Amino acid sequence: MKAVALALWLTLVPVLAQGTPALAADRIAVVAAENFYGDIARQIGGEHVAVVSIMNNPEQDPHLFETTPAVVRQLAGAQIVILNGANYDPWMDKLLAAVPRPDRTVISAAQLTGRKPGDNPHLWYDPVTMPAVATALAGALAKADSTHAPDYAARLKSTLATLDRISQRVAQLKAKHAGASVTATEPVFGPMTQALGLTMRNERFQLAMMNDTEPSARDVAAFERDLKERKVKVLIYNSQVSEKLTERLRDIAAKSKVPVIGVTETMPPNVSFQDWVLGELDALDKALTGPNS
Repeated sequence: MKAVALALWLTLVPVLAQGTPALAADRIAVVAAENFYGDIARQIGGEHVAVVSIMNNPEQDPHLFETTPAVVRQLAGAQIVILNGANYDPWMDKLLAAVPRPDRTVISAAQLTGRKPGDNPHLWYDPVTMPAVATALAGALAKADSTHAPDYAARLKSTLATLDRISQRVAQLKAKHAGASVTATEPVFGPMTQALGLTMRNERFQLAMMNDTEPSARDVAAFERDLKERKVKVLIYNSQVSEKLTERLRDIAAKSKVPVIGVTETMPPNVSFQDWVLGELDALDKALTGPNS
């Protein structure tokens, strides 16, 4: 969001939030900045929570997000808020400051994992992040609703067990593919490729694209050469962001028979976080293994 537009919104926030009730009178109101955190909230809170995810459309470029009156009202009524942090969703901090609530608990994935602005902000693709968020969320729910604390503890145990499937799959793929060279149009999947022990190329190009700056001609040429000469086994493509340059690189990869794996920054509908990530890992495994293996 552009700074001027956000500043204008912040002047309107107190009016928009006046008299805002909680999302559901008989349930704990939880607002997640991104829908994968909202999914974990549903898994742990069950019928005791009313969850709203602000970023929930995998077809929309997350960098073009703009605040609406509905978002302001939802945040004003939220008892628990989950955000990514590390400057990925900085608009959340500003809006929360504009609609203060003394009993609100804010859970930041960045704070839980020791990340700061300047680090790769795509924290949900680091296998350690979601277990930390889930544990913090269960604690916040139990504090807000001690009556159902045993339910939250049981759901946390179940959620952590299913999240462990991701860690186990990562360990399998690391043993199988560690050291393999890959590249990406943006560093979205970077924390996962690091956990997998893969060698990531063209990182300067990726940072430029993430920060909406023009990559150097030298970096573009190096990227194209990697694809044409098949110095990488896979191109990881952020299919949620449309750029002519990255589309051209995807086409070069296809012509050079370098497998392309699409990833997104927003979870698709009708799927759990665990199944979403496991599906992407399966696709990566297939691409790295190759058709003749």
